[in-house]
Amino acid sequence: MNASARTSGRDDTAGFFKNPAVHRIGWALAGLSILLLLWGIFGYYIAQNPDTKSFSAFGLIPTLEAFPRLFQEGKIQDAVYASSYRLFGGLIIAIIIGLPIGVLVGRNKRFRELSHSPFQLLRMVSPLAWMPIAVFVFSQWDSSIIFLIAMASIWPVIFATAAGLAKVDPAWFMVARNLGARPMHMLTRIIMPAITFDVLSGIRLALGVAWIVLVPAEYLGVTSGLGYAIEDARETLSYDHLTAMVVTIGVIGYTLDTMLVVLIKRFSWHRGNN
Repeated sequence: MNASARTSGRDDTAGFFKNPAVHRIGWALAGLSILLLLWGIFGYYIAQNPDTKSFSAFGLIPTLEAFPRLFQEGKIQDAVYASSYRLFGGLIIAIIIGLPIGVLVGRNKRFRELSHSPFQLLRMVSPLAWMPIAVFVFSQWDSSIIFLIAMASIWPVIFATAAGLAKVDPAWFMVARNLGARPMHMLTRIIMPAITFDVLSGIRLALGVAWIVLVPAEYLGVTSGLGYAIEDARETLSYDHLTAMVVTIGVIGYTLDTMLVVLIKRFSWHRGNN
């Protein structure tokens, strides 16, 4: 191999490791490795201590061994399906209702001033505080949980949409009106392209809130879902199943959040500078 070929090979290798995507993946894997290492050490000391040996199933190895059994029995798949149905049902309702309200808040000063206090008051109510009302109003637990998720996630959508619209230059609307744009054109050609980044950021926040509300909401009444699986594992003292479900919740939540981050970067006006 001549000198130029060796130099080219070193440059390719250096370029690979300098790639931002490789850097992000490397740091992510390093962080997860540290977390798993600490979990393994924690589980080892629990198993070695006679006072805590009965809780050794919380450790890393028993948890990893539980995954094949749970998959084979279909428990993880069933729980994920049930929880996904409730999660996305509530999020879709929040987006369908919250997006037009957010546009109205951002575009109409009178409505914004009139709705500010009521919205802030309702926003500060814990979503789980609506549980007794939801159970009374809805005949099915699924509908109650979807309502709670919608109540929790609608506010980030509304306020992010309104904040995004407030940043749009009013001259854009003036130019569009002078060119004969109709309200639908304003919405589809100016408003939505301009606030997509903010809307997706709001949906990301809404997803985080909804994901937190979902699990405790499933502790009550239902016989399916990730929250129910955790409660059932606790009652049957299946600690390895419990931690496996907790890890499943974390993996799914992390994956959904990462997908939204990718979309947010795609629609960011500053993505060319990143």
